[in-house]
Amino acid sequence: MAEAPAHSGIEYFDVLTRTGEKTGICKPRGDVHRDGDYHRAVHVWIYSESTQELLLQKRADCKDSWPGCWDISSAGHISAGDSSLVTAQRELEEELGIVLPKDAFELLFIFLQECVTNDGDFINNEFNDVYLVTTLDPIPLEAFTLQESEVSAVKYLSYDEYRSFLAKEDPEYTPFDVNGQYGQLFDIITQRYNQKAIDRSLALQKKIHRYASVTLKAELSGLSNGEREALLLVIEAAKVIDEIFYLQVWYNNPALRDWLKEHAASSELDKLKWIYYSINKSPWSCLDENEAFLTTADSAVKLLSKPAKQVNGWKGIEYKVAFPMQKPPGANFYPPDMEKEEFDLWKSSLSKDEQSEATGFFNVIKRKSQSSLDGASSIVSDESNNNNTVKPVHDLFIVPYSQEYRALLTKAAELLHKAGNSTSSPSLKRLLQSKAEAFLSNDYYDSDIAWMELDSKLDVTIGPYETYEDALFGYKATFEAFIGIRDDKATSQLKLFGDNLQVLEQNLPLDSVYKSLDVIAAPIRVIQLVYNAGDVKGPQTVAFNLPNDERIVKDRGTSMVILKNVSEAKFKHILQPIAAACISREQCGLVDFDSFFTHTICHECCHGIGPHTITLPNGQKSTVRLELQELHSALEEAKADIVGLWALKFLIDQDLLPKTLVKSMYVSFLAGCFRSVRFGLEEAHGKGQALQFNWLFEKGALVLHDDETFSVDFTKVEGAVESLSREILTIQAKGDKPAARSLINRYCKMTDPLKSALQRLENIQVPVDIAPIFPIADLVSE
Repeated sequence: MAEAPAHSGIEYFDVLTRTGEKTGICKPRGDVHRDGDYHRAVHVWIYSESTQELLLQKRADCKDSWPGCWDISSAGHISAGDSSLVTAQRELEEELGIVLPKDAFELLFIFLQECVTNDGDFINNEFNDVYLVTTLDPIPLEAFTLQESEVSAVKYLSYDEYRSFLAKEDPEYTPFDVNGQYGQLFDIITQRYNQKAIDRSLALQKKIHRYASVTLKAELSGLSNGEREALLLVIEAAKVIDEIFYLQVWYNNPALRDWLKEHAASSELDKLKWIYYSINKSPWSCLDENEAFLTTADSAVKLLSKPAKQVNGWKGIEYKVAFPMQKPPGANFYPPDMEKEEFDLWKSSLSKDEQSEATGFFNVIKRKSQSSLDGASSIVSDESNNNNTVKPVHDLFIVPYSQEYRALLTKAAELLHKAGNSTSSPSLKRLLQSKAEAFLSNDYYDSDIAWMELDSKLDVTIGPYETYEDALFGYKATFEAFIGIRDDKATSQLKLFGDNLQVLEQNLPLDSVYKSLDVIAAPIRVIQLVYNAGDVKGPQTVAFNLPNDERIVKDRGTSMVILKNVSEAKFKHILQPIAAACISREQCGLVDFDSFFTHTICHECCHGIGPHTITLPNGQKSTVRLELQELHSALEEAKADIVGLWALKFLIDQDLLPKTLVKSMYVSFLAGCFRSVRFGLEEAHGKGQALQFNWLFEKGALVLHDDETFSVDFTKVEGAVESLSREILTIQAKGDKPAARSLINRYCKMTDPLKSALQRLENIQVPVDIAPIFPIADLVSE
């Protein structure tokens, strides 16, 4: 293995715990292997798809472990402060003379190797990040430039033959237990390339059929000619926003999308891949806990003409653009190999304003060393410290969205300016032009205020808002667009909820000290959706409550938009069949659209009440989002849902809503539980719904009958709803992340009652959600 040079000429390693966490101690390489300390390394395998061969290197005879043995294509320790992916790239270049970009490296798994060699003098306790580089054909052996101190030769060997040598413990090969963790390498390759096309097609068809294809239209006759022109321009801008979102999900995502679209007509399987990818906007299935339904073998092919020593007649390396089987929790907002600990350590070195920016909505975090793989040390030895600690030189930095997506945002801004000039509506003109300016300045405050004050028949929501994709911290916002026609009649009927927001706040089941005295009524707009883009993958939202900027929430409150035609489609195609299958015969008739739609509205209202800006026990001001981090989204969705149910009962008791709504709202909510849980427990809404269902079931408010149908116990449900509302609101008010984690771990589970209901729906193939089709998109040029 090649060693990265350190500042003092000695290579330092981060010392880890037995479970892989950093201890904060760094030690020289020799001391680590002498003492048996746990540390990190990378393994990089080059796999030739056409020949089904792995590239092996022969270790130099001077190596201190397994000299002269055939081994991994390339490998090396991760020096203290260095990153995994950068190390993988650097080791491949140093040992074999192959220069590959980061999109060629697929992280397969992490392997813990524990062994003792050299008569006990060399103890290797090593966590290895195992990467795969997939090429179409073998790289010519003469193209490699071998590092003589590390590698004496290279060869290709079929992966089956290599596995056989390892299984027989052939002394010519560095040993790995193929029946243990390392066997995953061979299992993954076997599964990836031995699947039958017909089996994959049937599996994808089944996944696609979980979505009911629904055409969404809206009446445009109420729009002026200027608004019609603006509508088409805004849809063009929304398509640009879509491009940004694909990039935000994963850095190789746009290349994968273009490849799948280009090859969709090649076969029935390729067509199905493209259809299901288009629904999910990534290779990870939203309804299957983000399980990958594609592999790197399905991905785009890129050609590198000069990645290595030139060989006559060889055009260069054709490789598969890689993506990991496990969806990256940090999406493309952070370096793919960044750990939370590294981020927190870097953040602690920043000023207060810089910390606020680092955890803000509208920027990405990058790695300095990724762009310049020069092998420079990222540590400085502290000679006066006897604890073997080192002072880190931080590798992370902030890039605002306006810079990261400059070309696309400039294009979108131009379209929004044109659209603003086309409309005669002052509030729409202000929104579109202020949003265009925000795209370029990265300051979204004024444009979000303009969005809240929008009073136009053409309703537009466009920009970075939700943070669900950032499963690492819940900090970074994804771009999205919702374009619709305001339903004036339905909007006027919903004024009740906004007018009573402060009353609801003051009566929340929460200690008074945590209640806000200045909640501002949330304006509600009901629209008929005509187009959406960006972060609208998989399950479709029926409403949203924005903005998420706590400054605006505190000063101005929030606004909500209800998508009535989406709600109607879901009720007809999903909720009614669910009720028929899962709700007892006595209560099934209580499920109605008015109850479903009213709770949807109340859910969105309740995002605007309860704790947002909070005071911690130490007196420090913070926000619920910052304190709960990756747990915030799921708990906030559960809060809005269950407090929404509490709020409806409160308004009914105040004679502001009809008492006939009481039973139907609870039973419609129960049917809605099964709808949302089917989104999967990796998704914030599904996770939040499982929490609510399991809590209410445990309290006896929901009852499972012998015929496997469910009903509501009306004598217990009100108390159970109030107790869960109090639990969640109090956790948020205190910013109590351990309590949030405990609640989620206990109740966000696929329990037997839920499994029973979901299996029932699976058996009769009730759609899980809708896949909208927008005819108006055909009017806009691609």
